[in-house]
Amino acid sequence: MADPATYRPSPGTIPDAPGVYKFRDSGGRVIYVGKAKSLRSRLNSYFADLTLLHPRTRQMVTTAGAVEWTVVSTEVEALQLEYNWIKEFDPRFNVRYRDDKSYPVLAVTLNEEYPRLHVYRGPRRKGVRYFGPYAHAWAIRETLDLLLRVFPARTCSGGVFKRHGQIGRPCLLGYIGKCSAPCVGRVSADEHRAIVEDFCDFLAGHTDKMMRRLEREMNNAASELEFERAARLRDDLAALRRAMEKQAVVLGDGTDADVVAFAHDELEAAVQVFHVRGGRVRGQRGWVIDKIEEMDEAALVDQFLSQFYGSQADLAEEGDASPVPRELLVPALPEDAAAVSAWLTGLRGSRVQLRVPQRGDKRALMETVQRNAKEAFAQHKLRRAGDLTARSAALQELQDQLGLDSAPLRIECIDISHIQGSDVVASLVVFEDGLARKSEYRRFAIKQAATEGDVASIAEVVRRRFHRYLAETNGGTNGGTNGGAPAGANGDTTGEAGGHANGQQPETTPGIDPETGRPKKFAYPPNLLVVDGAGPQANAAADVLAEMGIQDVAVIGLAKRLEEVWLPADPEPTILSRTSEALYLLQRVRDEAHRFAIAYHRKKRSKRMTTSALDDIPGLGQSRKSALLKHFGSLKRLRQASVDDISGVPGIGAHTAALVHSALAGETEKESKT
Repeated sequence: MADPATYRPSPGTIPDAPGVYKFRDSGGRVIYVGKAKSLRSRLNSYFADLTLLHPRTRQMVTTAGAVEWTVVSTEVEALQLEYNWIKEFDPRFNVRYRDDKSYPVLAVTLNEEYPRLHVYRGPRRKGVRYFGPYAHAWAIRETLDLLLRVFPARTCSGGVFKRHGQIGRPCLLGYIGKCSAPCVGRVSADEHRAIVEDFCDFLAGHTDKMMRRLEREMNNAASELEFERAARLRDDLAALRRAMEKQAVVLGDGTDADVVAFAHDELEAAVQVFHVRGGRVRGQRGWVIDKIEEMDEAALVDQFLSQFYGSQADLAEEGDASPVPRELLVPALPEDAAAVSAWLTGLRGSRVQLRVPQRGDKRALMETVQRNAKEAFAQHKLRRAGDLTARSAALQELQDQLGLDSAPLRIECIDISHIQGSDVVASLVVFEDGLARKSEYRRFAIKQAATEGDVASIAEVVRRRFHRYLAETNGGTNGGTNGGAPAGANGDTTGEAGGHANGQQPETTPGIDPETGRPKKFAYPPNLLVVDGAGPQANAAADVLAEMGIQDVAVIGLAKRLEEVWLPADPEPTILSRTSEALYLLQRVRDEAHRFAIAYHRKKRSKRMTTSALDDIPGLGQSRKSALLKHFGSLKRLRQASVDDISGVPGIGAHTAALVHSALAGETEKESKT
């Protein structure tokens, strides 16, 4: 644990001006980014008596090893720079309002030639338009089922779409009129896209225009005695009205607003957002976050607006409706409300009003959102009551059981995957503070030691991983972050344009790319390295570390059969209690490494098996193999194809087609004999 006094800036060197600051750990990684009207006032508050600091703030300043700052001219610039740095460095102590995976949304894949409508959970992607979130997936499917008779767009997966295109027959939805069947050419790509765009317009709130158009077409059809078409349009209108009835009208004036509310205590906060478009609640979402500092509702609003709407604007495509509404209803105005409003106005391209509702329907809706936030917070407390305590207990128990100098805040685990020595691969997963950090996962294709068994494979992975670590930390003179802070992490501070506060140029921090300022891939060593296996595997990993002069990384092996923990050079394993939190954590780490390794192995093996049957055919290069597999969809379908079918693929002549057909027929005959 670092003493903040060791890197506290000299008195008077911090400017009394607006700016953005970064705390770095002893390895040079950015762990927290913040902004302030007065850098001097804000930064001095972090170096007060530790006992008076917020618990998470105390953890942050004792983890840090340096602080830097950049001076800006306005609060709007500070807001933008803070958002950009949080997005770039992903600091562990900052909150990121990422789109959560628990709420389902209706996704429209406008980035495809034939856009698809489907239920989706997960992070937002460019080129896809989203409607929701909804409380339940069945609500999306029910609404979609009603609207497909009016907007018969594609809902099938890519594989189903391609298969029906190959067989020349639409699926059931195509026969019953709930899909326009673009897979078999009933409509062109442009006609199908027009259907999808009408669907998006309806869900975006442009309902009156759509209803009036259908009514006009229905009346025209009736006047021209086209009664069947008029009846179909009448049923379409009824379906649209039923879909609209499922969305509650909460504001009658066509309000375009987001309503934000919080429930919080000293350590955590829950936020709920209702998206109101055209006076109707179009979606709802929520998060629960840790509080790094003592924050009131105004500070929570400031943090949420900058992070959430900044990320939504980054994902918005040109021509899409702005993710920033005309009006934001919040429980309290942030201290820099004018700057936040100006920044949001820039994102939207037109004026954004930020206000606290005082009376009427908007106040009543705010109270509803607040009740939802309190309910979500209470449910979170019930679910997570033991989680933080359990993780802390697990790390502390590992320290005690393994005789470590400190709790293993960073754990890495290596697992090997293969089938009888073929396609040997390895995975390396990373857990920080007891939680998976998937952005730092790595995978390895084993080559040199592939035929020598798991022990040699583990030794190769450890050597490759820590060779990169030593290379990326200027030779690794410190051996690791536990043995002392690398050169450069000595409390240097920067002013505007990156200059040193006292006129000196800051030193290059080991492990940080000087061009991008981001951590290098292998720049941070673990406190604890776990290998999947028993004593031999643990000894192999420890021997490699000893050869490389790395002394600050503890190594253990975790055997699957009896869940025994093996320490290097110990003849007997260490047995952890079956109910201990430490063993549960090690099992989660090991299982995650196993899952990641298996996924890579299957991908590599599938790729090899797909192309192996075509590898020995003369005149068939990689591009032609890819063209064949893309055309037929699979090797199985290619085997069933005739010479004429194969020669119909662009770039494949009759001679090559005959060679492919003969080679695959011979392989099929061999398989049948065996």
